[in-house]
Amino acid sequence: MEGIHHNHHHHDHAHGVESPNGIFILSIALNAAFVVAEAAVGFMENSLSLLSDAGHNLGDVFSLLLVLAGFRLAAVHTSKRFTYGLRKSTVLISLLNAVILLVAVGVIILESVHKLMEPAEVDGAAVSWTAFAGIIVNGATALLLMKGQKGDLNVRGAFLHMAADTLVSVGVVASGLVITFTGWNAVDPIVSLIIAAVILASTWSLLAESLRLSVDGTPEGIDADRVVAEMAACPHVKDVHHVHIWAMSTTTNALTAHVVVDDLGAMEQAKADIKARLKEAGIAHSTLEMETPASHCADHGMQYGG
Repeated sequence: MEGIHHNHHHHDHAHGVESPNGIFILSIALNAAFVVAEAAVGFMENSLSLLSDAGHNLGDVFSLLLVLAGFRLAAVHTSKRFTYGLRKSTVLISLLNAVILLVAVGVIILESVHKLMEPAEVDGAAVSWTAFAGIIVNGATALLLMKGQKGDLNVRGAFLHMAADTLVSVGVVASGLVITFTGWNAVDPIVSLIIAAVILASTWSLLAESLRLSVDGTPEGIDADRVVAEMAACPHVKDVHHVHIWAMSTTTNALTAHVVVDDLGAMEQAKADIKARLKEAGIAHSTLEMETPASHCADHGMQYGG
């Protein structure tokens, strides 16, 4: 068995665990300050909607803290008890963040239905101004996270949280203006239901990918058949089987496989060629068992698993 591990990734994913720390600390500080300000206005204006939104934003601060904790856990060194370190915790955190988003959608829907059934007077001006501040804070945070969300599932989850909150704030401003000028209070829950539908649609892919990675499914963006074909196309490679592809974390993919070569003397060159192609395919860590036609395992027909 030849186990070869590489820490380099062909994308910017190798920097995904360390570089966003400062961005997340700034984002957490901004959003925590906004929660305090929004709650204060809610108490002064006796506005239940503002207090509810402050509670929702507090949940987002918690989500940002979770992602930051995930970065720190991913950097924990390996040990004999955790031979991969704690990288997999980033996948669990992305799953938890997706669930939090779904719970937030459920809360928005319940509150909207309640408001439709029992309309309440709303101070449109106070709601609009506070929500406008939310657009600035949440929008700025979303912009900070926009670049990193393409390379890390956890950052994408945080970005979706902030983008959803920005959308909520835009809807609240719009409904506040309508209420101010028309007195039509029902617009508030109607806009909230529309926003809930948009958040649900954007969260679904995050939830599906998080669930797949949590059960060691093939990561999104990795075409298993293409990976095997690329490996088999390398010089001296006669067969590739017993292939496993999974995510070690939200930024690092891994593979193990049995590779049959036609010449034992060409094993090292074949191994180097395969590793280069795997890096191009987005697989940073590989463990390869090299075999010859005379020594390969009897059940080599099983391409995946085994």
